Amino acid sequence: MKISPPRIISTILMITSFNACQPVTVKPANPVQPTVVNTPAPVFTGTMLEPQGFIQRTHDPAIAHEGDTYYVFSTGSRIPFICSKDKINWEFCGRVIEKDPAWVREINPNLVDLWAPDISYFNDQWHLYYAASNFGSQNSAIGLATNVTLDPNSPDYNWVDHGIVLRSQPGDKWNAIDANLVIDENGETWLAWGSFWQGIWMRKIDRATGLFDENDTNDYPLADRSTGPDNTSAIEAAFIIRHVGKWYLFASFDQCCQGIASTYNVRVGRSDSLTGPYVDREGVPMTEGGGTLILSAYGQWKGPGHNGMLIEDDVYWMVYHAYDAKQIGIPKLRIESLSWDGGGWPSLPSQGKP
Repeated sequence: MKISPPRIISTILMITSFNACQPVTVKPANPVQPTVVNTPAPVFTGTMLEPQGFIQRTHDPAIAHEGDTYYVFSTGSRIPFICSKDKINWEFCGRVIEKDPAWVREINPNLVDLWAPDISYFNDQWHLYYAASNFGSQNSAIGLATNVTLDPNSPDYNWVDHGIVLRSQPGDKWNAIDANLVIDENGETWLAWGSFWQGIWMRKIDRATGLFDENDTNDYPLADRSTGPDNTSAIEAAFIIRHVGKWYLFASFDQCCQGIASTYNVRVGRSDSLTGPYVDREGVPMTEGGGTLILSAYGQWKGPGHNGMLIEDDVYWMVYHAYDAKQIGIPKLRIESLSWDGGGWPSLPSQGKP
């Protein structure tokens, strides 16, 4: 998506003085500062969809579009994925991993599910980052699998596992789960990750390998609640997008995975730079517990969170899971597009007027 910079209108006034009966002389112009017009951000009203079909048990969704088909990947045994032609009617289409890689069993010998997949396309391949962990533990790792196509019916369809990208152990600053691959305005690739402990972090990725860039080993802190006023470290599931020249970091606060008792909600902050600092609408840094609420429980849908995003024709479609209070708290896929106000802040139609 191409984003046009704000227009800057510069007016330079040349002042000339004419004196009768004298040769015409031109006096130097006084410097005039360019006039900057602060054009309001484009306003857009989002839309809610009502997904149907194979949407139950969808947790931590990530969405992609290839050809005429949408794909949603989610937490589950060997990473299940569902397919749709219209983002409304979904069917089960398969699992990414045929057999858990050996390194996964080293993390958790009793592992049942692989967690929180993230899907992105660069270097002529689809890159799926995913996590293996134990609930409530830093004994975790983020892995990577690649494929040239998402279509399971294609003769070229073949997921190749590339092993561990990032490992964490007790005592580390972060927990190595909940990856999100971001491509910056120059085409460079970055990985955000983190859950609880000291929050969400980012490091540069080598486009050629999908692994960390050995020439830039800086770890950038993006968001942390452990130092904030809430006296909790409950933040995770980063997802970052760019809109009208700014970067937006979405993160899930509080507790997931407890059915209708889940308190999950999504907050957002923004920054002029991909690596931060991100601040919320009130100017509070996300590294100090900040985050503007954008999504919380509504109607029968409890604990909504862990969002992904798909950008189509400047429409930002958000996918997330929420627990259905009308069906014993089963997590299901939810989809709606972001609204944008004149100040460039997003909201969601499910939450009523911003």
